[in-house]
Amino acid sequence: MSDNRRDFIKKTAALAAAVSVGSVGSAMAGSSEPELRERMEALLAHPPKKSTIRIIMQPNARISKSQLTWYKQMGIDDVTVWIDPPNDTAEFYIATKKYFAEAGINVYCMGNGAVHNQDKIVLNLPGRDAKIEEYKKHLRNMGKAGIGYTTYAHMGNGIWDSPAGATTRGGAAARNFNQYGPNNGRWNNLRFYPPLSHGREYAEEELWENWKHFMREVVPVAEENNVRIGVHPDDPPIPKLAGVPRIFSHFERYKKAMDIANSPNVGLCLCVGSWMEGGDTVGTDAVGMIEHFGAQKKIFKIHFRNIEMPIPHFIETFVDSGYTNMYTIMKALKKVNFDGVLFPDHVPNMAGGNAWPFSVGYVKALRDRVEAEALV
Repeated sequence: MSDNRRDFIKKTAALAAAVSVGSVGSAMAGSSEPELRERMEALLAHPPKKSTIRIIMQPNARISKSQLTWYKQMGIDDVTVWIDPPNDTAEFYIATKKYFAEAGINVYCMGNGAVHNQDKIVLNLPGRDAKIEEYKKHLRNMGKAGIGYTTYAHMGNGIWDSPAGATTRGGAAARNFNQYGPNNGRWNNLRFYPPLSHGREYAEEELWENWKHFMREVVPVAEENNVRIGVHPDDPPIPKLAGVPRIFSHFERYKKAMDIANSPNVGLCLCVGSWMEGGDTVGTDAVGMIEHFGAQKKIFKIHFRNIEMPIPHFIETFVDSGYTNMYTIMKALKKVNFDGVLFPDHVPNMAGGNAWPFSVGYVKALRDRVEAEALV
């Protein structure tokens, strides 16, 4: 029996029980018993389809067969795969997609670390044009492999955090950032330090001009190859770090960036955890971002994680333990009929290992809850 069918039987059984006692709680308030029976019969005649909200994992390109089996046992059918040169060839992308397909898993996203978070592109440093050509090659490789989505981050000096370790619930190790403490940025093998990561102060308008140039170059290639690009928020979403503006750190700047791109193939990889880091400084909360961009079908992927508190000092935590009720995020996604994927990233390290199974199970439960609510 499929999980979908089993879930449906449970839901209809619960509905039948509710009808028999004449009350189904607030979700059914105002409906008479005949109306409830009619709705239950309609559900039985038309079983619910599989949810369009899919949960993914993010393995490397040559994950072991046993790990793929572990994914399938958790109900994972889609993945994001990251590669780096020299594996940036169409042949490698095609072979990778086939490898996962043999295990019954779809490669939803292919990322290339060599063209992601690149200061040459963001700051117009020497070698920018060559790096943009490399990005175009990535898009063409994806088109040849039939992979339709890639995540892109546009941070000129990487992801910032505090070097000192932090802990969250039960002493689990977690990433943190203290705005008033010692911090540095990182991406791949690069490190960026204050006070000026690139030797001078950059004006925000410079970065907008660079974004316009990048979009002019890559949007036609993305459209020609049926590839969608989801832009990740700045992490953390602080307007400027070490002399470099962060233009994906505010709701209004995101709207401006999407207007400049002016393409159905450019949208958001909305990391709700990164957005929560900004608290009340980012223009609207994660639900507001979902309501606005989700209604436009501009959200392609969600990074689904939680934090204990916003800046000036945030600590990442378990998905059920932060300052945001993640049910509200899932409910907002269902409301806009989100049809992309969720990745529960940046999980804490627990005593017996990482928190992936816990996070996946919790997110699946939230997803199934909002799907069940939609039935009634």
